[in-house]
Amino acid sequence: MSDLNYRGFQGGDEAAVVELWNRCLPADPITPTRFRTLVLLDANFDPEGLRLAFDGGRLCGFLYCLRRLLPMHGTDLEDDKAWITCFAVDGQYRRRRIASVLLDQALGLLGRWGRKQAFFSSYAPNYVVPGIDEAAYPAGKSFLLSRGFAVQYSPVAMDRSLVGYAVPAEAEARRRALEDAGYVFGGVRDGDLPELVRFATDVFNPDWGRAIREGAAAGMPLCRILTARAEGRLIGFCMHGAYEGVRERFGPFGVDPACQGRGVGKVLLAMCLERMRAEGLHGAWFLWTGEKSPAGHVYLKAGFAVTRRFHVMRRDVG
Repeated sequence: MSDLNYRGFQGGDEAAVVELWNRCLPADPITPTRFRTLVLLDANFDPEGLRLAFDGGRLCGFLYCLRRLLPMHGTDLEDDKAWITCFAVDGQYRRRRIASVLLDQALGLLGRWGRKQAFFSSYAPNYVVPGIDEAAYPAGKSFLLSRGFAVQYSPVAMDRSLVGYAVPAEAEARRRALEDAGYVFGGVRDGDLPELVRFATDVFNPDWGRAIREGAAAGMPLCRILTARAEGRLIGFCMHGAYEGVRERFGPFGVDPACQGRGVGKVLLAMCLERMRAEGLHGAWFLWTGEKSPAGHVYLKAGFAVTRRFHVMRRDVG
């Protein structure tokens, strides 16, 4: 332990962090470009929050924590909350309390920042995974439990093959029935984007509005966004390619709760998957839904299968 030293991130550390990340977190590899985008350029990034452990000049562990400096919506900085989004220790250095020291330092920092709760790792916008994947990192979950974290909820990731995909007859029939009743399904124009961003933000959550806004600003083709309207009012939308420009990544997707149960979501989902297949994509995937939620049931009926399970965990900072 006497040979180890700890400090916050400094310019030039990034290559070593990415290398250790990819060695220790093989289920969630990252490129230097993604690390730059998701971590270093995050508006909430604080170099002191990326805690590093060194043995001489060799990086042997890291833990990344942060708090909100830029509000997601309005002026809400979620002043009592903070997030730990990832951590890793070189296999040769396990059982030397490196992770514990890094976590202690992070919790001390969060306390000085005035935070009361630490989450692993449901941070928006720039999370890599929703929480700890127990199957991929069983020791990671055990460590968090041993340090006072408790599971809050357990979202799942889902995937669906698009090879040979065609809109199911049931979805096509439902679309015709809805259109006969006055519903309108279609795309968006530039002038529709402000309404869509407000709808996603206010009806669902600010991160969805951000994803639409930033995706469109980055040049995402608007044909990847599909909408549903009733009496001229926007009641639902479905899209792909918004997050990091990854075309196979599905979502966000939502139907106004007041209009759910009518098959609108089923139609939008089928239309979007058809669009994705028309672009030549062979699969669709997303990281986060509740397996037993209404959305989860829609996905399962549409042929999606659970591919990963995560645990969002929380503990008091004190």
